[in-house]
Amino acid sequence: METVISISDWIFNFFVQQESGELLDHLKEQGDAIQEAGKAIKKSISDSEQQPKTWLGLQIFDMDFWKLLFRFFMNFAVLFVIIRMIYYPIAKRKDYLFTYFLLSIIIFSICFTLKKFDLGLGMALGLFAIFGIIRYRTDPIPIKEMTYLFIVIGVSVINSLANKKMSYAELGFVNLAIITATYSLERLWLLKHESRKVVTYEKIELIKPENAEQLRTDLENRIGISISRIQIGKIDFLKDTAQVFVYYYESEQATHFQDEGISNTLNNK
Repeated sequence: METVISISDWIFNFFVQQESGELLDHLKEQGDAIQEAGKAIKKSISDSEQQPKTWLGLQIFDMDFWKLLFRFFMNFAVLFVIIRMIYYPIAKRKDYLFTYFLLSIIIFSICFTLKKFDLGLGMALGLFAIFGIIRYRTDPIPIKEMTYLFIVIGVSVINSLANKKMSYAELGFVNLAIITATYSLERLWLLKHESRKVVTYEKIELIKPENAEQLRTDLENRIGISISRIQIGKIDFLKDTAQVFVYYYESEQATHFQDEGISNTLNNK
């Protein structure tokens, strides 16, 4: 009881006997000291976070590495299904297989790297340049292979540029939808894959509409394939030749022929 009374007297004497101005000044000084100490601690933590370990001007490790790793393998898995399991068993083109995989890896890496910087308009121009590289200065790419090229580019860009506004559930749905649509169109709805050969034909009298059956029979005997339809292209009356487009279903043939324009069915195993 005596202890409680003595503590009460001390508190009373402190607040009553001491000048009110001195008390306020004392409390203010203590508050300022605490505030300065808090700012110093906060600055120390901020400096340690903003100054990661670097070597030759680059950070040694960044937490975005795990994001890159996950998205890279997710993107590669999606493209493996589209390119290796859907496209290649039908087209049998190892050159395009090589191109699609490496192009997708390069585009994914470029987009993911550019996203680390606040480029604004420069980012848009960079993506435009990426899509511009598909205009190769080589032989024209068949329309089917060009479609797969756009699929490869599109999937890589989507998987690399997805941000916090897009969830992994949405990203997974987009990838799954692309795989499903590609597989359905390639394997289920387009059961027969029509290929094409270009023939320079010298019996120009048979290109007339009334001689269509004779033209088909002659071409089948000379080429050795079962023809589904025929189209007449350029006609050269000086040389008495015509360009004939012969369409056939590769699955109905006894041998394999190189497709000239739709999809290449050359067996390069």
